[in-house]
Amino acid sequence: MNAAPTTPGALRVGTDLVHVPEVAASIERFGARYLRRVYTDRELDTCRKGSTWSSERLAARFAAKEAVLKVLRPQEGLSVRDIEVGIDSWGAPAVHLTGAARERATAIGLTDGTVSLSHDGAYAMAVYAAVLTPPTTPKEDPQ
Repeated sequence: MNAAPTTPGALRVGTDLVHVPEVAASIERFGARYLRRVYTDRELDTCRKGSTWSSERLAARFAAKEAVLKVLRPQEGLSVRDIEVGIDSWGAPAVHLTGAARERATAIGLTDGTVSLSHDGAYAMAVYAAVLTPPTTPKEDPQ
């Protein structure tokens, strides 16, 4: 499935569901090591509640990162820190890609996508959708 060609105008949708207590357990067990491996500084600033972390917000962001990966369909692993979930000027969640994630997005023609986050009780989920417009490659000079 990963090797499938990109169809111009194709809609790709990724979704993921995360068990919030698992994120809370990772924070409890690994602390800053876990947080710095998965989340950017801006994400951590957004998800802080006083001196503690909002496991629900972090879980929703982790779900979003996984949903974006399902849209990108990378051939090789890339860091989830290259996928940042922030807030746009309207207060809605937004995805910002850097590094290998941005390179992969460019390669498949993903220029913009939209993300939705939700959490309720023990679960957080995210959906990411994007329309692909693969870049055109110039034809070779027949000389």
